Amino acid sequence: MTDFKTLVQTRRSVRKYTDQPIDADDLKTILRAALMSPTGKSVRGWHFIVVTDKEVLEKMSLCRPMGSQFLAEANVAIVVLGDHELTDVWTEDASIAAVTMQYQAADLGIGSCWCQIRNRYMNESESADNILRFLLHYPQNLVAECVIGLGYPAQERKPQNEDSLKWENVHVGKY
Repeated sequence: MTDFKTLVQTRRSVRKYTDQPIDADDLKTILRAALMSPTGKSVRGWHFIVVTDKEVLEKMSLCRPMGSQFLAEANVAIVVLGDHELTDVWTEDASIAAVTMQYQAADLGIGSCWCQIRNRYMNESESADNILRFLLHYPQNLVAECVIGLGYPAQERKPQNEDSLKWENVHVGKY
């Protein structure tokens, strides 16, 4: 990318991926960006689980009735967790890290999509977080905010349309 303005305009959610594997150095760069993301009071209470096993990705794709199926096609999925015992702003910190990874991935030409986990349920009694906890064995103090699916885009998406920006939602001074 030439600049951040262009990166923001061209980064789009990608749910269809090619079979091309993600280079280990590129994955490390994406994770490095997450580890450098800002957190409240620099607590850094997030954790990341990197999943590349296709069988596990397939099972993860079934953690919700809708909206997680694309994970089965991803080359890599990164589960973004927050430690709710360490900080009260774990959701914000995890979200900032997740978005930072998405922009870094886009800068490398890698597509990504956010799959919301927190407050999502497979059914009335089974949370998406508990399904992932069972699959990935993370402790009770950690809660999944989201999963970021990664892969090289199988289709091209148009940049966001400047004319569709909702400038009327920006209020200066007061509402």
